[in-house]
Amino acid sequence: MTTSTDPKPKFAPQIKVPATYMRGGTSKGVFFNLTDLPIEAQEAGAARDALLLRVIGSPDPYGKQTDGMGGATSSTSKTVILAKSDKADHDVDYLFGQVAIDKPFVDWSGNCGNLTAAVGSFAISNGLVDSSRVPENGIAVVQIWQKNIQKTIIAHVPITNGEVQETGDFELDGVTFAAAEVQVEFLAPADGEGAMFPTGNLIDDLAVPTDVVESGVLQATMINAGIPTVFINASELGYNGAELQDAINGDAKALAMFETIRAYGAVQMGLIKHIDEAATRQHTPKVAIVAPPIDYTSSSGKQIAKTDIDLNVRALSMGKLHHAMMGTAAVAIGTAAAIPGTLVQIAASQSLSLSNSASSDSVTFGHPSGTLKVGAEATEVDGNWQVNKVVMSRSARVLMEGWVRVPATAV
Repeated sequence: MTTSTDPKPKFAPQIKVPATYMRGGTSKGVFFNLTDLPIEAQEAGAARDALLLRVIGSPDPYGKQTDGMGGATSSTSKTVILAKSDKADHDVDYLFGQVAIDKPFVDWSGNCGNLTAAVGSFAISNGLVDSSRVPENGIAVVQIWQKNIQKTIIAHVPITNGEVQETGDFELDGVTFAAAEVQVEFLAPADGEGAMFPTGNLIDDLAVPTDVVESGVLQATMINAGIPTVFINASELGYNGAELQDAINGDAKALAMFETIRAYGAVQMGLIKHIDEAATRQHTPKVAIVAPPIDYTSSSGKQIAKTDIDLNVRALSMGKLHHAMMGTAAVAIGTAAAIPGTLVQIAASQSLSLSNSASSDSVTFGHPSGTLKVGAEATEVDGNWQVNKVVMSRSARVLMEGWVRVPATAV
């Protein structure tokens, strides 16, 4: 029984913050309206990072995120902050934070293409899109400003009786249940501040330690479209391109090798000055291996025939092989596949027929969970390649909404 003489409580109670837990594509994360965050977390900085780390349950030396909303994988350790946009011709500002699992670190250096599919839905349901732009029935076109990479994304969100339609029959490999299709367009996704190919080359010789490859050199296509990505031929690393997660994630030596490649690639792309800085930039660049199509069995047991795909791609995110494919990496794949002479296009060359000028072709690639089709419009202008738009279909739905609770000391 509490009386007036009882001492002051030793620990402050938890605070609760309005939040929505959503799946977007093959990822899921905690979504916030900027104005719902505690005042000190409404601005970028240590207070915001501390809050999001505690929400997700990081850093967790056990690697489980048991005491938070994270799912202990790069696909499920994610946060999104949305706000009504004051940028002309845009509805909503989208900021993405990739939360490290075992370190006290939130990476703001890139976008999440998968969760982009949920941004339009959240924005409509939470009044961030003007009601005049939402039809009673049909497709709402949501103009998204992606703040991490300063790019425009357009989401086509189905609406039924004035509300977001989440259920449907669209199937996405890597997601168990069908849902409504959301088409996402990434406009001019290449880095606006630099060249799409930072080195100026479609294929580079990437110098790496001899314990990675005996020659100390790997062929690499390094592209900045969607997200900075380093593509390597699977065969150069002893893979066939059809590996599933256990083949790589269960091999500590392989993971260390890929991280080394990522660090050296980041330096050559100009993203960092020294390989030691890669540890503070875990979200970017991505590393992916590419290979011509072969038959394989996906992680769900689905049979993928080489005639179903144009090439195989396996990509790593936050130090682990992704269970499907990151949406931003799919943008990079689609873009590179549309440009003759990249490792991606060469791997797919038996299936693709591309010209040296404009291309609006699509490419279908195999990943650990199945297949994904992505289309890109790329054009060569005065010897330089530009990508105008990359399009893919995803799905999204609300998993839970209400409040997330964190100790007051976390903010």
